Amino acid sequence: MESINIEGTPKTPTVNFNAGSGLIEIKGRSIPENSIEFYKPLVDWLDSYKSKPNSSTEVKIQLEYFNTSSSKCILDVFKKLESIKKENPGIGLMIYWYYEEDDEDMLEAGEDYQSILNIPFEMIELEE
Repeated sequence: MESINIEGTPKTPTVNFNAGSGLIEIKGRSIPENSIEFYKPLVDWLDSYKSKPNSSTEVKIQLEYFNTSSSKCILDVFKKLESIKKENPGIGLMIYWYYEEDDEDMLEAGEDYQSILNIPFEMIELEE
């Protein structure tokens, strides 16, 4: 299965989805012109990944900022991950949500996602 590697821009995050290692990363700023268009290939990739997921999948989300339309798309990514976990209960799946120590909004956003998902979540505070 092909990996997805997208170089970040001032408006879009760096993305690394690697089926071989089971590492899924989204990092940077997410304020694309069209969030649905940006995130659709990621959700589609997860659909393919669902049929043969790695025995251990680590999801690392380290966003400094995202807009409202991105938040919905990020939830779609998480919902897809939740369905992967549900269909493959034996796999290890963990979401790591990184936030800077003084960024209450980003911590709250992570806690909001954590409260609506049935996937293990770990909040990781980054020192500046």
